[in-house]
Amino acid sequence: MTTTAPQIRARNVPPMGGFNPTLLRLEVRRLLRNKRTMIFTILMPIFFYLVFGLTISSKDQALSAGAHGNVSAFILVSMALYGAILATTSGGSMVSIERSEGWSRQLRLTPLTSLAYVLVKALTAMTLGLAAMLGVFVVGAITGKADMPLWVWVSTAACVWVGSLMYAAYGLFMGYLLPTENVMQILAFSIVLFAFAGGLFVDLSAMPGWYQTFAEFTPLWGLNEIVHGPLLGEFRISWLINAVVWLAIFVGGAVWRFQRDTDRV
Repeated sequence: MTTTAPQIRARNVPPMGGFNPTLLRLEVRRLLRNKRTMIFTILMPIFFYLVFGLTISSKDQALSAGAHGNVSAFILVSMALYGAILATTSGGSMVSIERSEGWSRQLRLTPLTSLAYVLVKALTAMTLGLAAMLGVFVVGAITGKADMPLWVWVSTAACVWVGSLMYAAYGLFMGYLLPTENVMQILAFSIVLFAFAGGLFVDLSAMPGWYQTFAEFTPLWGLNEIVHGPLLGEFRISWLINAVVWLAIFVGGAVWRFQRDTDRV
C-alpha cells in the first residue's frame, strides 16, 4: 500500500503586502507606552525653542526672517523640524531592540512583505514625530512671539510632519545596520551633524562657498529648506530633489536590511 505526500498549498501574500490598520494600531500603542522616549523627544525641542526663540531682542526680532514671519517664527519651525526628525529617528531605531530579541526572524515567517513592514514602522515613528512637532507649535502659539500668518502655521506644520517620514526610514535603516547597544548614541550624534551640515543650526548664507555647496548634498538640507519655504515665500526644485533622493536611499536601505536580517543579534 502506497501513500502520497499531501499537497502543500502556496501561501498567498495578503493584500497590500500584509499592511493593515490593526498592525499599525498595535505598533503605535506599543511605542506610546515608552514614556522615557516620549518625554525626551517632546520636551527637548520645546526647551530649545524657549531658550533660543524667546530670547530674541526687540531689535533682532524686528528683522524679517522672510516674506511671512519674524525670527522667532523661523526658529520655531527649525525646532519643530529638529524635534520631529529626532522623534521619528528614535521611533524607527527601536527596531534594533526587536532584532536583539529575534523578532525580525519571526516576522520573516509571516506573509508580511519587507516594504509593508517598513511602512508600518515608519508611520508608527511618525506618530511620535507628530507629537514632538505639535508640542513646539503649541508652545510657540501660547508664548506669542512667533509671528506668521495662519496659513504659514498650517503649511509649515504639514511640511515638517510629512518630511519627517525620511528620518523614520533613516531610523529603521540604522536600527537594522548598527548594534543594539550603540544605535541610539550614534543616531543622536548623526542627527546633530546633519543639522549643522544642512543649515538647520547654522546660517548657510554666512558660511564659505564650499560649505554651502557641500550642504546641498547632505541629508537634511533639502528638507530644512522645504519646511522654511512657506515662511520665506519661495520654493526650489533642488530642495525637493535632495529630499526625495535621500528618502529613497533610506527606504531602500531599510528594506534591504530587513530582507537580510535573518540572524539573531
